[in-house]
Amino acid sequence: MNIVGPQQRLSTRLAFLVAGLAMSAWAPLVPYAKARVGLDEGGLGLLLLCLGGGSLLAMPLTGVLSLRFGCRAVILWAGALTCVLLPGLACAPSAALLAVNLFLFGAAIGTLDVAMNVQAVIVERDSGGALMSGFHGLFSVGGFAGAGSMALMLWCGMAPLAAAAVLAVVSALVLAGAAPSLLREPDHAGRGGPLFVMPHGAVIFIGVLCFIVFLAEGAMLDWSALFLTGARGLDAGRGGLGYAAFASAMTLGRLTGDRVVGRLGGKRVLLLGGACAAAGFVFAVLAPSAGAALLGFVLIGLGASNIVPILFSAAGNQKTMPAGLAISAITTIGYAGILAGPALIGFVARAASLNVAFAGLGCAMLLVAASARLGAAAPGRAG
Repeated sequence: MNIVGPQQRLSTRLAFLVAGLAMSAWAPLVPYAKARVGLDEGGLGLLLLCLGGGSLLAMPLTGVLSLRFGCRAVILWAGALTCVLLPGLACAPSAALLAVNLFLFGAAIGTLDVAMNVQAVIVERDSGGALMSGFHGLFSVGGFAGAGSMALMLWCGMAPLAAAAVLAVVSALVLAGAAPSLLREPDHAGRGGPLFVMPHGAVIFIGVLCFIVFLAEGAMLDWSALFLTGARGLDAGRGGLGYAAFASAMTLGRLTGDRVVGRLGGKRVLLLGGACAAAGFVFAVLAPSAGAALLGFVLIGLGASNIVPILFSAAGNQKTMPAGLAISAITTIGYAGILAGPALIGFVARAASLNVAFAGLGCAMLLVAASARLGAAAPGRAG
């Protein structure tokens, strides 16, 4: 029987930190990988699909593995594989080998992502209070630390392989610190149930809401700089300020989110968060200057920060299918939003404009706000 206490909460936070560290470490390595294997932009785009493809294939299977073997085994194996594969991203000598490494790295990250969220749902439920936003906040902190430290090491002249090896070792040490208190046994709520259930009902609904939010997050990652430089006249050297403003606000929102959710409740936070993010998109579209648009990006980050954690909690508390399988399903659906986001935004921007695409995302976030009662209180939600 799993016992949930402070050590289990800490180990869950460390698992999220490891995922953020390892995943973000790849971003600064992309230009080096592109030059090393001799790819143009089109070839690089196809190569990057391997990362998402590996994740999407692994995520649906992780719920089954967590139900059968428990979170600890899945998190440790996936985390160890992630650490082993990370240096390979910095030294793969050909496009084919890099594609295989990216696919396996994506599968390991996707498995770790689902398993740690399954553990987070169990720990939050058995602790009796809001914890999910804080867990996801540690993922964001890991993202800042991983990308920042990798970029700093490369800027200081360290070889990409050496820098990747340093982050792999750090991630492995953090994972080792988490290992003793990870949940060893399968969730008792799903014990004896089926190992596969076709997603339906509340799970599909929650997954669609996750898809919308991840779509908005992906738009910030891939299009915020172009929006500021192309539509608002900001110079290219400062284009990254848009995503920095968004990500900083999201991290702050998540680190303080547990107290906010505990005080206001999931429904109100989902309603207010969706409305705030929608207002941010509208503000950015109507803003007369780049500085004003940055304020819109801050509103988007603050508004969206706690929506996905609330939806994950709701998925873990519904009764239509085991929590592990539900988390696998909504993570897969949501992650598809990140992968589809760049293409969908690009299509709308080419057919109309980037302003129209961002306004459409604002309308989509209003749909999330309007679904607050159902999204935060899926059938069977505890309490």
